[in-house]
Amino acid sequence: MSGGLDWPGLMRVGMRGLGLRPDQFWALTPAELALMLGVEAGPPVMTRDRLAELAARFPDRPRETSG
Repeated sequence: MSGGLDWPGLMRVGMRGLGLRPDQFWALTPAELALMLGVEAGPPVMTRDRLAELAARFPDRPRETSG
C-alpha cells in the first residue's frame, strides 16, 4: 500500500492514543487529526527537484574578502 494513508495506524493513535470515539475520529479531517497529534506543517520535503530549485536561487559563490 504505497502512497496511501495508514488507516489502522491512524485509528490506533486517534482512538487509543487520543481517546476518541469512532464517530469523533471519523468526523475529523486529516488536518484536524494532525493538529491534535501535534504534527506541524513543515518545510517542503527535500527532493532532487527542490534541491535544484534552491541551488538555482542561492548559488554557491566564493566569499569576498575585504582587504
